[in-house]
Amino acid sequence: MIETKKNQLKKSLGLSFNIAVLIGGTIGVGILRTPGVIAGMLDDYWLIITCWIFGGIYILIDANSYAELATMLPKAGGSYNYIKRAFGEYAGFISGWFDYIANATPPAFYCIVISEYIVTLFPNLANQTTAIAISFLVGFTLLHVGGVKNGSYLQQLTSLLKVICFVTLIVACFMYSGLKFNPIEKDTPFFEIGLLFGFFKSLQLVIGTYDGWNCVCFFSEEDENPSQNAPKSLYTGAIIVIALYVLINVAFFKVLPVATLANSPLVASDVAKVVFGNNGSIIVTIIAIFSLISILNAYMMIPTRILFGLSRDGFFTKKATSINKGGTPVVALLISSSFALLLICIGSFEVLFSFGTFMTVIVWGLAYCSLIKLRTKEPNLPRPYRSWLYPWSTLFMIFATLALLLGFAYSDRENFVIILVIALISYPVFLFLNRNKKGTNT
Repeated sequence: MIETKKNQLKKSLGLSFNIAVLIGGTIGVGILRTPGVIAGMLDDYWLIITCWIFGGIYILIDANSYAELATMLPKAGGSYNYIKRAFGEYAGFISGWFDYIANATPPAFYCIVISEYIVTLFPNLANQTTAIAISFLVGFTLLHVGGVKNGSYLQQLTSLLKVICFVTLIVACFMYSGLKFNPIEKDTPFFEIGLLFGFFKSLQLVIGTYDGWNCVCFFSEEDENPSQNAPKSLYTGAIIVIALYVLINVAFFKVLPVATLANSPLVASDVAKVVFGNNGSIIVTIIAIFSLISILNAYMMIPTRILFGLSRDGFFTKKATSINKGGTPVVALLISSSFALLLICIGSFEVLFSFGTFMTVIVWGLAYCSLIKLRTKEPNLPRPYRSWLYPWSTLFMIFATLALLLGFAYSDRENFVIILVIALISYPVFLFLNRNKKGTNT
């Protein structure tokens, strides 16, 4: 009985946390940077806006499928639970570790970027970026060791501040630039090979910037009422994020033309300098720090839940299932934080982070397939929420995801090869762990 309590996640989270973690876990510094990179690849106002809308529609239909999965199997770790239930142990193992790698790398990246932004505000700290990054990692680790409620309160506060900051920036841009569209300077046929290549690369960036929309599913085991809260928060949070992303792009390109912002490393700073004057870059830096603190808090919690779920199913050490008095999977948290600390110290997280979107989309695709499989395999499984327009909406997502993956494989061949290598290595590792698990059980 003691062991069950020790390793049982507490049901202490609700709707407000779910919406906050979705917004906080999705909106980061990417939206301040990616519009310039995308403008450099597409150089067409309407095509850029279409790209963001397409990405938004994609995640909104995603939310429809995930709402059923999350309410049907409300377990820590999210996607891999559905895939494992539908397709077996190995499918669960590889998708779980894909998801873990994709979600355990960002904390290192966010800590480094926060330190870089702080240095821009306080140049005398220029030689202390690594120390600042480690301080943030240690501070957030201690915060979450203190309990789930700490992370929940901070997530709700920082997500609210983040939305206020972005809405203020959008309103300021519209007030400055009026309602006049900047002219499209270039008319390039969409079906030109170079533009198609750029469109898929842009979509990869857009989907990566939207990544985090399914954060809610990682916490459904800790939700007080997942049957109602998961669908509500998935739709509400996704709609808020989509609206902010599209409006931010429209606002930026109303202040400065596409050609001016093309390939800008920080579009928001360029726009803010026009709108707010010399203090514009400081304002954007402060917004970026708020965004990063919010998303860092979310990503301190997400990989911990994935690792907890993997460990509970025998795909990692059972010690990582330990829960402290505050409801935190403390060993899983310390392992994930140690991984982030290692990446900060050696500075080699860029490669992992760059194909995180690739891995994530693979997991999403498998999750959609699992929805169809489980409808057939276990039709009597309780489903508090049923995906609307099933099976057509789910089939659409499977084909759309497959198209995205083919596009990513074509435009990002290096990461595609890396993922194939990881997949090949994973099977012998799975067999070894499975053999050990069976040996332990006997």
